Amino acid sequence: MAGTKEIKRRIKSVRNTKKITKAMELVAASKMKRAVASTMASRLYAEYSWQILTSIAESIENITHPLFVTREIGDRKENVLLILITSNRGLCGAYNAQVIKKSLSLIKNLNQDTNISILTIGKKGDVAMRRVGQNVLASFFELPDNATLADVAPISKLVISEYTVGNFDRVFVAYTDFISGLTQRPNIKQVLPISKASLKELIENLAPATEEKEKLQSSKVEYVFEGDFDTLLGSLGDKLTKMQIYQMLLESNASEQSSRMVAMKNASDASGEMIEDLTLMFNKARQANITREISEISAGMASVS
Repeated sequence: MAGTKEIKRRIKSVRNTKKITKAMELVAASKMKRAVASTMASRLYAEYSWQILTSIAESIENITHPLFVTREIGDRKENVLLILITSNRGLCGAYNAQVIKKSLSLIKNLNQDTNISILTIGKKGDVAMRRVGQNVLASFFELPDNATLADVAPISKLVISEYTVGNFDRVFVAYTDFISGLTQRPNIKQVLPISKASLKELIENLAPATEEKEKLQSSKVEYVFEGDFDTLLGSLGDKLTKMQIYQMLLESNASEQSSRMVAMKNASDASGEMIEDLTLMFNKARQANITREISEISAGMASVS
C-alpha cells in the first residue's frame, strides 16, 4: 500500500483535475445553450420558405439548371468532394471519432475509380484525413463557435463555384446531427447536385408543425414567377445549398458542445469517485500506521518492565 504522503499527493492532484473538468463542463454547457438556440432559430427560415418551396415543387420535373441535374460520367473518373465538419479541440467524447469513421466508410464504399477530395472544417478532421493519405483540398480552422451565415459564405461560395465549373460531380457533407443533449448522430448528406427527390424530401422535412402547416395551407399564396424559371431555380438552389451547409455547421457545433459537456461531466463524476476511493485508502493507511505505532509503544513498555 502507498504511503500516506503519496496518497495525499494523489488526492490533491485528482481534486485539481476535477476543478478543471468541472469548469470545462460549465463552459461547454453555456456554449451548448447558445449553439442550440442558434440551431433552432435557423429553422424559422424553413417555416417561411415552405410556401415558396411547395409552389415551386409543382414544376419540379421541368428543372434543367446544372445544380439540379446529375452529370453523365462516361469513361472518365468521377470527381467527388467531401466536406468534413469536426472540432478544433478534443475532450468531446466520441464526437470526432464517429463522424471521421463515417467519412472513411463512405470513402471506402465509393467506386475505386472515383477521385475524392476533402474539404475540412476543424483541425481534428484535417489531421485524420492527412494521416490516411487523403487529398485535402482546403482546411478551415478559424470559424467562431457562434458562426453566422456570413462566416460560412466563403466556404459555400468555394464549393458551389468548384461544382459549377465542373471540377466535381457530387458534393457530400459529413456532419453530426444534434438530436438532444445526450444524443448526437453522425450523418453524411449529398448537397450537390440537388436531386429532385431530395428537394421533395427537403420540402417535407422543412415543413413546420402540423398545426402551423394547416394554417399556411389555409392561407396559401399563389406565386407568379416572372422571367426565366431556370434562373430562378438556380438562385434558389444556390441559397438552399448555402443554408444547408450553414445548418449542418450549426448542428455539428451544438453536437460538439453537448458531447464535451457530457464528457466533462463524466470526468468530474469519475474524479469524485476516485477521490472517495483514495480517501478511504488514506484512512486505512493512517489507521495502519497508528496501530503499528501503538504496537511498538506497547512492545517497548513490555521490554522495560
